[in-house]
Amino acid sequence: MRWALVKVCLAVTAMVVVAFAVPLGLVIREMAGDRAFSGAERQAASIGPTLSITIEREPLERAMAITEPGSKGWMALHIPEVREAGHAVRPAQEIGTSRSTAEDVAATRRIGRAYTAAVPGGSVLLQPTALASGNIAVVEVFVPESDVSNGVATAWLVLAGVGLALIVGSVAVADRLGVRMVQPAQRLAGAAQDLGEGKLGARVPEEGPTELKSAAVAFNSMADQVVQLLENERELAADLSHRLRTPLTVLRLNAASLGDGPAADQTRAAVEQLEREVDTIIRTAREHRPQTLPATGAGASAGCDASEVIRERMAFWSALAEDEGREVRLAGVDRPVRIPVARPDLTAALDALLGNIFRHTPEGTPFSLDVHSGDDAVILLVSDAGPGITDPEAALARGNKGDRAGSTGLGLDIVRRVAESTGGDVRIGRSVLGGTEIRMWLALNGGRSARSPKRGHRVVRRASRLRRGTPQPR
Repeated sequence: MRWALVKVCLAVTAMVVVAFAVPLGLVIREMAGDRAFSGAERQAASIGPTLSITIEREPLERAMAITEPGSKGWMALHIPEVREAGHAVRPAQEIGTSRSTAEDVAATRRIGRAYTAAVPGGSVLLQPTALASGNIAVVEVFVPESDVSNGVATAWLVLAGVGLALIVGSVAVADRLGVRMVQPAQRLAGAAQDLGEGKLGARVPEEGPTELKSAAVAFNSMADQVVQLLENERELAADLSHRLRTPLTVLRLNAASLGDGPAADQTRAAVEQLEREVDTIIRTAREHRPQTLPATGAGASAGCDASEVIRERMAFWSALAEDEGREVRLAGVDRPVRIPVARPDLTAALDALLGNIFRHTPEGTPFSLDVHSGDDAVILLVSDAGPGITDPEAALARGNKGDRAGSTGLGLDIVRRVAESTGGDVRIGRSVLGGTEIRMWLALNGGRSARSPKRGHRVVRRASRLRRGTPQPR
């Protein structure tokens, strides 16, 4: 593309230079000839006064000698014979060096005006001049070829130099323009190839001509969307896999109560194998940097009744709690509580919170779920009497597994993202039961509640309520 642009510019500039330089060169040559013959006419006219007074040879020779052509031998006078009463009084005479023919002289007398004829070495100007006797004398001035072309070669060289400079300059400008256009296009093509090869970090500098700059902006936007879509796919795979851990928890607990025997052992082994496979899926999905943007979409904006979802999930988990001898307390769900969270997202968050209690606290550990609703926010409090969490700040980070085997580090991150999708947050502290208290703050007005702390202060430690027990991460 670059060289094509240079070639086009070279061809166009050359055509323009030829179109202007050739006619201009011809005009310069014509002007040089006109200048030479105009000078010859002036020199011929300077002899006219002398011819009108006398036709004697000696005075005419002196008059010719003082002119430039006469001093160089480039002037001649053709004086016709003078007759009186039908007899020749003075014969025709020719003064100076003549280069013209008799036919040219006769033609000049006949037409009565200046006449130019070509002769070897140049041209002659024949100028008719009237004598006192009424006859016509002809003044001949030789104009050499060097005078006719004087300065033409120099002018043509100047024109050629100017034309060459224009061509070189246009090629240089075209090359720079080509580079300015080609380099952004090459970068765009290279980035597109890199992106096609899986290099998701490929981006294009947004510079160059307007069209290519717009293309670069569109490409970068497309690449960002591709990266976001891929990250969302990985995150979705991890989250969906994490949701499978809830029914797996039930299977594991039920398998533990099967007693001894080959069938029971096979069932427990199958559950363990399934849990390992789910963990493998989650770890594979987390190999790349995850997306932690708030959940958005039509489902989120539709919302759900939190009381209904909580009662449904607590009915499920209460059956398991009864099997393990856990005391369960539920409060604040006796009336509808609308929240701007999709039902599947709230279900996933509740399963993550309650599933952590069953997985990471001993059997018989009591827990509770309280719902507090206000005009601008709804707070879900999940408390237990377990050993607690060692590092609450790290527990909220996606992918943090703490020091526990079998943990994926996604549970509390799912809860956090659901809360942040409403403009709320999650806080971790000590519960009145002696274990962990997780507060899920859901804003109702699309922003942060006036009572909600800043995002940087999600974790709250209640030192006054710390109780015995070794903290354990979740």
